Amino acid sequence: MGKGRPRAVEKGIAGQSLSVSSSGSLNIPSGPVYFPTEDEFKDPLEYIYKIRPEAEPYGICKIVPPKSWKPPFALDLDSFTFPTKTQEIHKLQARPAACDSKTFELEYSRFLEDHCGKKSRKKIVFEGEELDLCALFNAVKRFGGYDKVVKEKKWGDVFRFVRPGRKITDCAKHVLSQLYCDHLYDYEDYYNQLNQETGKKGLLEDEKSDHGIPSSGSKMMRRSFDCLKVKDCKVQKEEHDQICEQCRSGLHGDVMLLCDRCDKGWHIYCLSPPLKQIPRGNWYCFNCLNSDRDSFGFVPGKQYTLETFRRVADRSRKRWFGPGPVSRVQIEKKFWEIVEGLVGEVEVMYGSDLDTSVFGSGFPRSTDQKPESIDSKLWDEYSSNPWNLNNLPKLKGSMLQAVHHNITGVMVPWLYIGMLFSSFCWHFEDHCFYSINYLHWGEPKCWYSVPGSEASAFEKVMRSSLPDLFDAQPDLLFQLVTMLNPSVLQEHGVPVYSIIQEPGNFVITFPRSYHGGFNLGLNCAEAVNFAPADWLPYGAFGADLYQRYHKAAVLSHEELLCVVAQCGDIDTKASPYLKKELLRIYDKEKSWREKLWKNGIVKSSRMAPRHCPQYVGTEEDPSCVICQQYLYLSAVVCSCRPSSLVCLEHWKHLCECKTAKLRLLYRHSLAELYDLALSMDNYTSEEKALGRNIRKNSSCPGTLAKNVKGGSITFSQFAVQWHLRSSEILRNPYSSDAFVSALREAEQFLWAGPEMNSVRDMVKNLIEAQKWAEGIRGCLRKIEAWLCDQDSSMEKVHLEFVDELLKFNSAPCNEPAYHKLKKYKEGAVLLSQEINIALSKCSKMSELESLHSRACASPIYVKEVKNLERKLSSIKAWLHRARSCISIKHPAAVELDVLFQLKSEIMELQVQLPEIEVIQDILIQAESCSSKCSETLQGPLTLKNVSLLLEEWDSFMVDVPEVKLLRQYYKDAVSWVSNFNRALGTTHEWDDQHNVADELKAILEDGLSLKIQVDELPLVKTELQKALCREKAQKAHKSKMSLEFVREVMKEATLLQIEGEKLFVSLSGVLAVAMPWEERAKEILSHKASFSDFEDMIRTSESIFMILPSLNDVKEALLEANSWLMNSKPFLVSCTCPLDSLRKVEDLQRLVSRSKLVKITFEEIKMLEIVLHNCKEWEAEACSVLEDAQHIFELDNIVHGISSSLMAKVEGLIARMQSTARSGLSLGFEFKEIPKLEATCSTLQWCKKILSFCNLSPSLEDVLEAMEDFPHSCHSGALLNLLIGGLKWLRRALEVFSGPHNSRRSKSIEVEDIIRDYQTINIPFAAVIYHLEEAIGKHRLWQEQACQFLTLCSGERSWLSMLQLKELGDTVAFDCTELDSILSEVEKVENWKKHCMDYVGNLVQNENSLFHALQKMKQSLDRSLSIYGKLKDFKEECLCIYCFTDSKDQEFLTCSSCRNCYHILCIGPLVANSHENYTCPFCKILKGESNYKKGTLLMRSGEKRAELKVLLQLLFDAKNLCVRIDETDALNQLVEQALLCKSYLREIVNFTSANVDNDLGIISERLTIAIKACEVASVCDHQDVHDLELALGRQLWKIQVDGMLNSSLNPSIQDVQKHLKEGLAMEISPEDHYMLPLAKLNCLYLQWAELTKKVAVDSGALSIDKVFELIAEGENLPINVDEDLRILRARSMLYCICRKPFDPGSMIACNQCGEWYHFDCMKLPGSQEFYICPACNPSTSGLPTSLVDHERLSSGKLEEPKTPSPRHTNPRKKQKKDEAICGSEDQIQGNNFRKASGIGYVRWQNRKPFRRAAKKRVDLRSLSSFLCIHQQH
Repeated sequence: MGKGRPRAVEKGIAGQSLSVSSSGSLNIPSGPVYFPTEDEFKDPLEYIYKIRPEAEPYGICKIVPPKSWKPPFALDLDSFTFPTKTQEIHKLQARPAACDSKTFELEYSRFLEDHCGKKSRKKIVFEGEELDLCALFNAVKRFGGYDKVVKEKKWGDVFRFVRPGRKITDCAKHVLSQLYCDHLYDYEDYYNQLNQETGKKGLLEDEKSDHGIPSSGSKMMRRSFDCLKVKDCKVQKEEHDQICEQCRSGLHGDVMLLCDRCDKGWHIYCLSPPLKQIPRGNWYCFNCLNSDRDSFGFVPGKQYTLETFRRVADRSRKRWFGPGPVSRVQIEKKFWEIVEGLVGEVEVMYGSDLDTSVFGSGFPRSTDQKPESIDSKLWDEYSSNPWNLNNLPKLKGSMLQAVHHNITGVMVPWLYIGMLFSSFCWHFEDHCFYSINYLHWGEPKCWYSVPGSEASAFEKVMRSSLPDLFDAQPDLLFQLVTMLNPSVLQEHGVPVYSIIQEPGNFVITFPRSYHGGFNLGLNCAEAVNFAPADWLPYGAFGADLYQRYHKAAVLSHEELLCVVAQCGDIDTKASPYLKKELLRIYDKEKSWREKLWKNGIVKSSRMAPRHCPQYVGTEEDPSCVICQQYLYLSAVVCSCRPSSLVCLEHWKHLCECKTAKLRLLYRHSLAELYDLALSMDNYTSEEKALGRNIRKNSSCPGTLAKNVKGGSITFSQFAVQWHLRSSEILRNPYSSDAFVSALREAEQFLWAGPEMNSVRDMVKNLIEAQKWAEGIRGCLRKIEAWLCDQDSSMEKVHLEFVDELLKFNSAPCNEPAYHKLKKYKEGAVLLSQEINIALSKCSKMSELESLHSRACASPIYVKEVKNLERKLSSIKAWLHRARSCISIKHPAAVELDVLFQLKSEIMELQVQLPEIEVIQDILIQAESCSSKCSETLQGPLTLKNVSLLLEEWDSFMVDVPEVKLLRQYYKDAVSWVSNFNRALGTTHEWDDQHNVADELKAILEDGLSLKIQVDELPLVKTELQKALCREKAQKAHKSKMSLEFVREVMKEATLLQIEGEKLFVSLSGVLAVAMPWEERAKEILSHKASFSDFEDMIRTSESIFMILPSLNDVKEALLEANSWLMNSKPFLVSCTCPLDSLRKVEDLQRLVSRSKLVKITFEEIKMLEIVLHNCKEWEAEACSVLEDAQHIFELDNIVHGISSSLMAKVEGLIARMQSTARSGLSLGFEFKEIPKLEATCSTLQWCKKILSFCNLSPSLEDVLEAMEDFPHSCHSGALLNLLIGGLKWLRRALEVFSGPHNSRRSKSIEVEDIIRDYQTINIPFAAVIYHLEEAIGKHRLWQEQACQFLTLCSGERSWLSMLQLKELGDTVAFDCTELDSILSEVEKVENWKKHCMDYVGNLVQNENSLFHALQKMKQSLDRSLSIYGKLKDFKEECLCIYCFTDSKDQEFLTCSSCRNCYHILCIGPLVANSHENYTCPFCKILKGESNYKKGTLLMRSGEKRAELKVLLQLLFDAKNLCVRIDETDALNQLVEQALLCKSYLREIVNFTSANVDNDLGIISERLTIAIKACEVASVCDHQDVHDLELALGRQLWKIQVDGMLNSSLNPSIQDVQKHLKEGLAMEISPEDHYMLPLAKLNCLYLQWAELTKKVAVDSGALSIDKVFELIAEGENLPINVDEDLRILRARSMLYCICRKPFDPGSMIACNQCGEWYHFDCMKLPGSQEFYICPACNPSTSGLPTSLVDHERLSSGKLEEPKTPSPRHTNPRKKQKKDEAICGSEDQIQGNNFRKASGIGYVRWQNRKPFRRAAKKRVDLRSLSSFLCIHQQH
């Protein structure tokens, strides 16, 4: 149930720590990784099938594709946007319970009122704020309850749930513990007992029903009893007052639960998961138990672009781990710390479950648009690749290829955009599918998996770790919102495996494999489900799981099986799996269908067929209203709720109608299902038939039978009887009712297997015969009705339908109308033949009309009539059109095509008509006209000859196409001539010659297209050329044109003889100016000139309105010169620029080279050449200095170098280099030699520093600093190599002296190697070599001492000597085996002592010495053995049991029972004040005087006790120590004494367990000794303590039972049954002395109570004497049964004049005396509200005289019979008057048995009791509800 949002509550998890190794990572083994070859990678399903046997035991595997697998990423990363979900990682495991505090307060208040006698609780304050008891209770429950929290000191973790984000002190922990103990400890005990009893109730339910113990009624029934005060008793007339929130039905109220807070109802079978019985105590729905405020789920977040999401992910990663790299171990450890709530609140975003059909897939798809950056061939290749997740679910061999609709996540992949810590919680796939996940790009994913074979163990651990969460949400594992540390699973023996998925890897999870994980950073992945054939068994399990939890399935598993089997491409691998699953559903369907038939559901019908049966999911099946599963194969429906269907398993929950009204719906019969299963094997038809026969024989059990009148009959016998009756029906004259009845009765057989094939064949025959007979009768009725009415609107019977009915050689059944219909058919056949003859020849119109009249009068319709009517209609239509054409007289009014169509149509109709000849004459004339016009069109056309021909045929009535064409040609030619003459007169007058040219072009084009020749066409071409030339001239005047263009225009004008026009004269003047300018420009460009010449040419060009060819070259030359001058300025001034912006020599060289291309001369060119020369000279100097330095680097004899003043040379060269570098910088150019000079100078300085080490002993820090300062330049040489080798030797040598401060100690052989290597370095380090030789001597001296110590035996070795050797070795010894041995042995001893002290020190307070702590524990065992010694006749001593010290020092008390001593200080001052008859706590327990609770046996609970098994392990570990120490001896003695105490305790426990006698004294005495001995001992065995508590519990139980049985009062049946139940729970033997009488008492009561219940509701059937005998028997029982006796005594009271027992539904009370009377006996109306009986008011006619007389005469006496007064009881005499009045008042007020108004009620309340016997009636108010309910039953 719930509100649709996932909620979660964990228990016992948040406080658990990670199971990590020393390196900090989880100890989880890796899953398998596979590397398929190219050939193996071709078929995904085949490869997965191949690796499945090896990989499936891990539940997960990783597949690394071959190197050739490189699919392009198909999404556009720039435009991709997606929604996200917010994940609170810190709440995945360590989140508080989503509990509704109001519901908790309601339940807690009811507990206080019912069990503690308190009506309300006060406000509880903790640390200044009100304490939330609901949160506190759930937090303690999370960590295992109060006792476990106290034992494991978990109050800090509890506080973190109650007050998150705050710190708690030790004092606050104690206060919180005390508050829980005071207010919630009892409630926790009540809560746990209630849950335990609820869990055991299902096991004891049958036993209770057998013994007659009444089980608790439903919540619905109990609420109904309480509501009798306000509801009418006539329930059957009311509507349902409560409906189920799941199935929306108000039926089955006896199994409907009502929430004790919101009053909403649920059937117990509608809950998820369903309940088997009504839970005890109050019950609350999941909506009331869980709080919306605290509900947990993944909340939808923001919409992100990928770039925005990347920035968010990067910020999150830097916040946790900084900008640097981070290992997977660090991330994994931090993730589980966050999940367990140890870090704080952490929220991340996760773009999960993105539908790729909406947001796009990362794989290419043929339906998507290809990005331009991806090659088309590559796109197409991966679009069809089988490893593309869009293709994988539908590959050949996949069971999902039959699924038609796209299920997101299953058929359509989901996309995942993750960031650091975004998680996917523990789950397995829908329907237990396989899943495949591909990581496109980004950071890896971390996966965890539990194999499917361990799924049950996984779920068990989850439930035990999160019990409260599963109580609140049983379907938790469906929600995907909870993580659990894999180390917790490993601790409980559940195997867990891990996979790290890198980009480009596939991860496969196997069916039912639980998996989860998280992302290690930003990444993009894609996942989808798939289902090969081996998945089918797991799919069946998944479907059953959905049904068990009432969850809607993704698809119908049964439909998938049937569709794949029927229409799928099945290979040999899939056939066995399919066959097995089909046989499974066959057996299941067979079993349930047979059960329905046995229970009386005989109606059945097939479901509607599918429109597309070859696909799954094309049509949605109805689902069961109870379990929400698809009803594909079968369902049950009732006429009372036609829209509600249930599966076969829930048919009893559909409604309360009789089974005869229910109907079975099925899609396939059992025979079809079995044939489908057989079709999976490659059998021949004979083998299949044999298999069907075998199955038929095996599927007809004789046990399938039902009881009928006169005996029992089997299913097969039913079928045989029906078959015989059906055969008789076929032989008898046809009866519709008989056929319908037989078919309805056959419904109960059609669903069955192949044994009912004969029934199915008979049903087919019946249906066919029924259809045939009804068809015969229907035809005959239509024929006779038509003949009677002759109504044309009535539909006739078709001859084809009659033929179909009469085609049988033998009639399917006996129908008398068959022969009569046959006669009508013969007449219709004859008419059909005549019509066919008339249509096949050329007939007259009158003949055809006559046949049509006969056909209209026939009662049977023949199809030839249509042809006849069609021909008559066509003839009439032709006549109408022909006559219209003949009557027209206008020219060209008739289309020639119409005449030809009339001619062709009349030839097809084959009829004789006079209009045919007239049409043919008109056609001859039209053909002649067409021939003449065609001859004219073939020759040259002129205006004259065309005009003559048109005049000849101007008045012809037919529109000939050729005439029409000539007329159009003539019209076009005349129009063109007119347009040309108009345009020719105005062309030379237009200013815009462009328009003139356009118009002339149009006229020319039109003239060329004319079909008739015209003489004006050549003139048009000449005028067009002139207009085009004028247009060019105008263009040159309006805008600048090129010189060549103007020349061409003037040349063309001269040819056309229009150069004298004004337009061309002005253009020739501009041309004369431009030509000289062009010649001058070419001259100055070919020879260098000054700036002024170029500037003058540019100024002159501005006045010439023409584009000059050389003008651009002049301008470019001037610009190039200015650019060169600008670039040369930085090199002509002194440089003061910083180093990062120095001038470059290369730029200067390029600028000098570029000056040769400038066409203008400058003085600056010579200046730049001088600067370049100076730079070249400096570069030569720098190269010389560098060569000198290289010569020094190549020296190979340092000793010789030093004697030859090498240091002076180095220092001089350093000074020279620094000077050269400064001079180079002063030039202001960026020389490449300057960095080389600086690097070489640095190298020389480093060499100088190393050479200085030869004269002194440097420190290791100096050497390391020199190594770090080594310049990584390109210099090389013998000198550098020697210096580097010497520096490395120095480092090795100096590291020897700093050994104690290093993590690694040097070995002696390494030091000797260093001394030998000194001879090879050719550098003198005398001081260092001296220190090395001294250190090796000290090491050898210590080594000799260590060897002497290690040769001693373990007894001779001194712990002090070993410590001294260790301290000296830490100072002078090098790494050697002797040092390792000394350090290892010292570490073992210290670790053992520390381990012992860590454990023992927590048990023995205020003791820092391990030896003294063990001695104190041994003393406690001495005291314990002393107590056991009393049992072994040891000498007693007067010692205090608690402290076990001599009693002479302090005042003490002696127990009056056991005579043991107790110091007053030990037992407390409160107890000491009453010391006269002091009884110790141990004796009080055994006497039953103490409130002993299980688990509190050791009274001094504040003191901790050592576990014996831990001490044994410590003693075993001590055997590995090489030195004998005092602590091991003390521990050995301690363990020996503990084992001796254990043997004594086991002896007592075994003795008490075997004792079944009634002698409690000796058992109590021995248990007292055992308790005291355990109390004083500081070592215990928890199993022994548990067994002792069990023995003590049994002893206390026997004491209680003994007290109850020996009491003077009879025990109540409740106490007897309670003790009997407790004895069974404690496994007390049934033969025990105290179990036997309890069982006997219970049996006596059950026998008597069963008879009592029957008598209480028999409405007076049993005589009153028998009732009194039953009452006397109950009073003599040795059990208190007052409640049952009260019911029987009420039954013995007689009322009314009929002297019958009390009937609350039909009686009224006298308002004066209180006597009860029946409405019927007193003949009163049922609506009367106020009544006074005749005895109180004799004048009333309340009782008719005739009735009174009749009663008295019939009895033979004249007096009214009295109610017998039994001698055995006198309850009415002891009944108080006020109780009777109160009972009457309550009866009137609460029950609607009396029909009293408000005024009558007041009178009744204030009335005075009338003194007569009737007023002393027993108060029946408390019994009214009981009597009412049983009478209704």
